[in-house]
Amino acid sequence: MAIHIPSRQLFIDGEWREPVLKKRIPIVNPATEQTIGSIPAATAEDVELAVDAARKALARNKGKDWASASGALRAKYLRAIAAKITERKSELAKLETIDCGKPLDETAWDIDDVAGCFEYYADLAEGLDAKQKAPVSVPMDTFKSHVLKEPIGVVGLITPWNYPLLMAAWKVAPALAAGCAAILKPSELASVTCLELGEICKDVGLPSGILNILTGFGPEAGAPLASHPHVDKIAFTGSCATGSKIMTAAAQLVKPVTMELGGKSPIVVFDDVDLDKAAEWTIFGCFWTNGQICSATSRLLVHENIADEFLDRLVKWCQNIKISDPLEEGCRLGPVVSAGQYEKVLNFVSTAEREGAKLLFGGVRPKHLKKGYFVEPAIVTNVTTSMQLWREEVFGPVLCVKTFSSEDEAIELANDTIYGLGAAVISNDLERCERVTKALQAGIVWVNCSQPCFTQAPWGGNKRSGFGRELGEWGLDNYLTVKQVTEYVSNEPWGWYKSPSKL
Repeated sequence: MAIHIPSRQLFIDGEWREPVLKKRIPIVNPATEQTIGSIPAATAEDVELAVDAARKALARNKGKDWASASGALRAKYLRAIAAKITERKSELAKLETIDCGKPLDETAWDIDDVAGCFEYYADLAEGLDAKQKAPVSVPMDTFKSHVLKEPIGVVGLITPWNYPLLMAAWKVAPALAAGCAAILKPSELASVTCLELGEICKDVGLPSGILNILTGFGPEAGAPLASHPHVDKIAFTGSCATGSKIMTAAAQLVKPVTMELGGKSPIVVFDDVDLDKAAEWTIFGCFWTNGQICSATSRLLVHENIADEFLDRLVKWCQNIKISDPLEEGCRLGPVVSAGQYEKVLNFVSTAEREGAKLLFGGVRPKHLKKGYFVEPAIVTNVTTSMQLWREEVFGPVLCVKTFSSEDEAIELANDTIYGLGAAVISNDLERCERVTKALQAGIVWVNCSQPCFTQAPWGGNKRSGFGRELGEWGLDNYLTVKQVTEYVSNEPWGWYKSPSKL
């Protein structure tokens, strides 16, 4: 199936512009290892142009074109973007699949979610109008107080490669709904569909400069965006190491940040479960998106009473996963995103074996696939809490396993991590599920499932998984600042000082 990759430039001020330094980055299809196109490589010079375009866009017509326009006006653009994404769903899904390696069924689902995200924030943008001037009750009847919610300004949005267009939508849609102007910097490993978002914005007539898209490497494009004095906020999804660098740069300017970082999430399986249902949720929670999910429940804690039988069932389910070119019908596991990621995943597995763990299944290249960055889903047992595999995020299809004997031990092991993004508990005892849910140190807890995500519900982590929440109304609040307005309504003078006219 030949799929044409559009050759795009940077999207700045509503136009396609060649990078100042004229550099480009090759696009490699992870399923074939072939170079299939290129994306522009932005640098600090391009960041300067994009920031200038964004600031001018917000100031245009004294803000009436966007920042201080009605939420209903912004909602029209968001809905038009959603409609265009739906119209181009088949093409966008295929582009994303050959760009990052996700199975086509997954990318098609993701594109539906992208459109849904823009629709949802269109609704919230409209709702903002009614919430303006919300009264605040104060204890003195000589004063009236209300609150205005205003856009925070120009925002930098730095996104990862595992859900290229969806992670962009999680940030772009609420930022635009709030009335901000945005500069999107997607990962250099998967930027194709994010550049297509620029074409969609042109098609729907989004005012120029409101969304700018800069592709390129983190140090060359992301870093100058994070440290730019005229960028009012940074929202970042990615690794802890990069997040820390962005926080450091933002701290010099006391710039607010939202951070959605790594994870090493647990899935706790008790001994009263339906083994097949629990097995499917366990492999879905770790091997979906080719195992490249920040919230992957990649630490399996299984009750010792069922451990052997459950692991045997898990292996059977894994043997049944179709690993193939992600464009093939029925593919359920494609390649990881790059050669570097492929080596990293294999190194995690070999290090675990060297440290004394047992590779129960997978963790190698599938025999039938000679090309592409494919790794059979790995199940690793005999894992101790001091091992690298227990402590560090793999970002690949690798599940590590540990047994427990009591609820208290399960909770202690589940919370034995520097991260706190997601966690899952699987049991038929719903009272137990409620107890465990309260005890788990995570921003998201799934009960009798793993990984479902809805635009309406908050998403984010605790501990080193970051702070702030995306999605839902919380996602919109990320891009709004609160202004208190208090009016003195009495006809009487304040009377604190002696009036000179009465001396």
